[in-house]
Amino acid sequence: MLTRKQHELLLYINEHLSDTGVSPSFEEMKDALDLKSKSGVHRLISALEERGFIRRLPNRARALEVLRMPDARGLATAVAPAGGSAPPPRPANDILDIPLHGRIAAGTPIEALQGTDTLPVPAALLGPGEHYALEVAGDSMVEEGILDGDFALIRRQDTARDGEIVVALVNNEEATLKTFRREGQMVRLDPANRQYDPQRYRPDQVQIQGRLAGLLRRY
Repeated sequence: MLTRKQHELLLYINEHLSDTGVSPSFEEMKDALDLKSKSGVHRLISALEERGFIRRLPNRARALEVLRMPDARGLATAVAPAGGSAPPPRPANDILDIPLHGRIAAGTPIEALQGTDTLPVPAALLGPGEHYALEVAGDSMVEEGILDGDFALIRRQDTARDGEIVVALVNNEEATLKTFRREGQMVRLDPANRQYDPQRYRPDQVQIQGRLAGLLRRY
């Protein structure tokens, strides 16, 4: 079952595609559903995609295709072009504004970085889920190609698997971007710079606040 907003957005996308052959932009979807930000649209799109009602066309900044629609009983029915002759929808490119929480720096918890700034990001760089951005400070991850001044695109989550690059909050006070690993009964946070040593903590000392999803670099 879809929520009311998910159902409204699905109907709007389908009608827009039928009328124009073009996916609606995030700004159009935000206005149509009377939402306050494009982040709300992104969450709804991700939920519809996860439930198999829409898909994002590959290699496009933003193009949506409706795969099925709920019928009057709430059951999903497949959507097919009438007579098989309808032209495929043209892509609608979008930039998504995600929260920019400042520089990830020693001694500063992520919560203290909350602000009103946003970072415009090509939507194709982001998968499903909620995202935020951090500006990287320092050189501890240079061997992973993560440089000082880069913008790390972080998918918000509170768990991690071995080998994932995560934002970890240590002792509820220091935020750091490192590779997460389990080592016996301990958690090890690995830098990607031979000049720095791994950091080891008890699991209760480390809170995962997101996983690296991508990078943006300005020249």
